[in-house]
Amino acid sequence: MSRTRTQGPSARASPRTPIDAIERLCYDADAVFLTRDPALWGYAMEIEQKIDLLGEAAQYDVCRACGTHSGRMRDDLGRWVYPAVRPDGTRVSLLKVLQTNVCERDCAYCANRSQRDAPRTSFKPEELAATFDRMVRRGLCQGLFLSSGVSDNVARASAQMLATVELVRKRYAFRGYVHLKILPGADDATIEASVRLADRVSVNLEAPNAERLFALSRSKAFATELLASLRQADRIRRKVGPAVSLTTQFVVGAAGETDREILATATALYRDLGLARAYYSAFQPVRDTPLEELSPTPTWREQRLYQVDMLLRRYGYCFDELCFNAQGNLPREADPKQVWAWRHPEFFPVEVNTANREALLRVPGIGPITAQRIISRRRVATLRDLRDLGMGAASARRAAPYILLDGRAPTRQLGLWEGVGEAVAALDAAS
Repeated sequence: MSRTRTQGPSARASPRTPIDAIERLCYDADAVFLTRDPALWGYAMEIEQKIDLLGEAAQYDVCRACGTHSGRMRDDLGRWVYPAVRPDGTRVSLLKVLQTNVCERDCAYCANRSQRDAPRTSFKPEELAATFDRMVRRGLCQGLFLSSGVSDNVARASAQMLATVELVRKRYAFRGYVHLKILPGADDATIEASVRLADRVSVNLEAPNAERLFALSRSKAFATELLASLRQADRIRRKVGPAVSLTTQFVVGAAGETDREILATATALYRDLGLARAYYSAFQPVRDTPLEELSPTPTWREQRLYQVDMLLRRYGYCFDELCFNAQGNLPREADPKQVWAWRHPEFFPVEVNTANREALLRVPGIGPITAQRIISRRRVATLRDLRDLGMGAASARRAAPYILLDGRAPTRQLGLWEGVGEAVAALDAAS
């Protein structure tokens, strides 16, 4: 990975690498100052290589829906910066990186598994904290998502992550967003320190139950390492950091699990632990792993899980109301809310002038914002036309068969409704 570098004004004028992009990031890690000393360029190149390798290794930890590459920045330095949504709903750009990709675990799907022949490296806490600080100062990112392989043991790996975030918080006085991964089997002191330092903590369950996890890893214990850590994180955050949110992640399609299994576990976590989010990562085979010959999970399955997750968290649906096929999976042909509407004709039509918010949210095409807009507008005047609802054409087209406007079915204008009947019939037949 050796590179040559031209010295002089032309090199300073034309940044070509991630390190060049942050003013030729040449750090003395102890003094933490920016230098143009050529003697330190080798150190800078080492940092560049580490951020590249450990940023790529972190891409499988999901912090948004859908997909590992969704919405990433595309410039040199920003290729490992991802958009995410904070617990308060604001958007933030995160540097997503591993402390190390050295790992003693044997997860069959993972690019960082212990038995895989792959380049390995680690960040010292001082290196990663200084690099992150410079990226923040340049406006390249606004937050940090930090995870790690389990090198040597969980305690040591966790200590390195905590040391990094402590430097970020204390030496660099960063008060912004930090998402910190809690490693499987972390002790109570580590979990408490994580909660005190971070805005969000997470434990990746990876699978919905012990049987499915066993198919993915023989070195992780579902109940005593993963679920126990998630529960302990919830207990500690309620005591010392109630504003800290809690998330988890499932690998979808690698262990033969059904959507019903995944969503049953997610529902229990939302109910029992006040989980902020569950993330769903469609399995993609990685070369030189035991599952490299397994077919990738289609992205539509991941999308369906996120759609149902939204129904559970924001639309008032219960697990028992979800519509699965005979195999226990969500149907591909239509989104889950539409399928529920097809299967419950007795619920419709809904009179938009009198229906409560919960009833409005059952109508295809109406989400929380539109429901509130309808409620606000009908306080001023009776709603008699689709245009009165303040919806886009596509959403209005979906809602029209399921609503009444002052006791009457909406008028289906040709430009808006042409061809819809055939499409709906086709979806009905497929479901």
